[in-house]
Amino acid sequence: MPQLTTLELAKEHFKFSAGHFTIFSAEVRENLHGHNWNVGVSITAEVGDNGLTFDYAVAKRQAEAYCAELNERFLLPGRSPYLQIEETATGLTAIYGEERLPFLSRDALVLPVRNVTVEELSAWFLQRFCDDLASRPELAIHAIKVKVYSGPGQCATTVWAR
Repeated sequence: MPQLTTLELAKEHFKFSAGHFTIFSAEVRENLHGHNWNVGVSITAEVGDNGLTFDYAVAKRQAEAYCAELNERFLLPGRSPYLQIEETATGLTAIYGEERLPFLSRDALVLPVRNVTVEELSAWFLQRFCDDLASRPELAIHAIKVKVYSGPGQCATTVWAR
């Protein structure tokens, strides 16, 4: 039976500042606002003969890169049943009911999520880690867990396991 170890990676620089609004229904949404989001990742993998799971600097670089993609952007949910997004000559327009919210392309990012929440962002990060790490059998990864915090004491966790 292989020895499994869980690596906990929650570096100070696994963070991003981004705006959003939560959509509660076809009639109710939050006002536009932002958070200083933080990310943590736990990776359970087999320990090799050399006493290492794998070079987890790879996972740290990936977490930093994913956060950098979202940093200083306004995040929009591309899969929301209540929000339509139109591309315009100068950017994007988010349409919520009768409201039209214009954004410059450089300021907004449409994510493949239903809502911009800690729940959906943790799943988005997890999918990225799975695509980049779990798909590599030589790393012998058994589970990945991602936490996304929208503030101290408020987070969601999404888990993948074999």
